[in-house]
Amino acid sequence: MCLAIPGKVVEIVDEANQIAKVEVGGVRRNVNTGLLDDAKVGEYVLVHVGFAMSKVDEKQAEETLRLLRELGSYQDEFDQFKTSME
Repeated sequence: MCLAIPGKVVEIVDEANQIAKVEVGGVRRNVNTGLLDDAKVGEYVLVHVGFAMSKVDEKQAEETLRLLRELGSYQDEFDQFKTSME
């Protein structure tokens, strides 16, 4: 099963092509933000297969990560994020 996982936008890599660097669990990957109106450094987004699907607030992102860890789902998603291509 694939889930969207919350991550924090830490850098706008390519504004013209809507690419941002997003951090999830200490791992940073380039993510396409074209499905969002705009993405700003410091905001949290839900990431699925390399795309930011929606924005979430920090509290919601932290709560989602906590729940995923408790369910045991987080590690599989984190491993996939960690091994994905940049």
